[in-house]
Amino acid sequence: MPYNAKVFKVMIASPSDVTVERNVIREVLSEWNVIHSDTRKVVLLPIGWETHTSPEMGKRPQAIINKQILKDCDLLVGVFWTRIGTATGDYPSGTVEEIEEHIKSGKPAMLYFSTAPVVPDSVDAAQYAALKAFKDSCKSRSLYETYSGINEFKDKFYRQLQLELNQERYFTEDSAPAGDNASAVSSVADVPAISREARSLLKEAVQDPGGRIYRINSLGGIVIQTNGKGFVEAGNPRSGAMWEGALQELQQSGLIVDRGFKNEVFYVTRRGYEVAELLSP
Repeated sequence: MPYNAKVFKVMIASPSDVTVERNVIREVLSEWNVIHSDTRKVVLLPIGWETHTSPEMGKRPQAIINKQILKDCDLLVGVFWTRIGTATGDYPSGTVEEIEEHIKSGKPAMLYFSTAPVVPDSVDAAQYAALKAFKDSCKSRSLYETYSGINEFKDKFYRQLQLELNQERYFTEDSAPAGDNASAVSSVADVPAISREARSLLKEAVQDPGGRIYRINSLGGIVIQTNGKGFVEAGNPRSGAMWEGALQELQQSGLIVDRGFKNEVFYVTRRGYEVAELLSP
């Protein structure tokens, strides 16, 4: 069913050497929407110059970007590795200008700096020096995060995005539930709407030493098991369909992830463990 939701625009600011991170940010925002938007009535919309700007004349390029997209964004996520970007005349780079102008507006920003190894010959010394100067300037006026690889970046950004949305007054003042039931409502909102079977499967999976769920095609039909326990009644196609549907629910909600061959092995995600803790015994 349709529902009304508040849309927060998230500006992705970065030089050209972190395109993978830009994609990861979009993936994390999409995952957050899948899990939370229905219950919290909030949608996070990723914004980037490559997808949300249109040709315009009369001003310098970065000023046009600022006018077309930056001024309306609610949260900025900035990421750097070895480059700072192209100078705009007013700032060392377009990315830095986006960050500084966003901060001036009083809106929240999250900054990340990669410490991943790099081939020395591929680094532009002038770019790296300018980036280091900007990073040093942030030490006394921000709390930024570092990461050493894509997986670590995704893990940190996913967790810290939850904290930002739950703790930053910009996102909570207008939409936070009032009264003594606030914490209870927040906890309920953290649990996606999944079936009883999906809940049972998740609660058993988090007890498995490896956090694994196995889905096996056998001559007798589908076998779904975890923690040494089978869930499909042998020879019962309806039971197989029901538990396979529960498996799909968990995957679509981001509570498990497929890491096997032909959908045979699933692992509980960090989000899956968090949700399992909120489920009643």
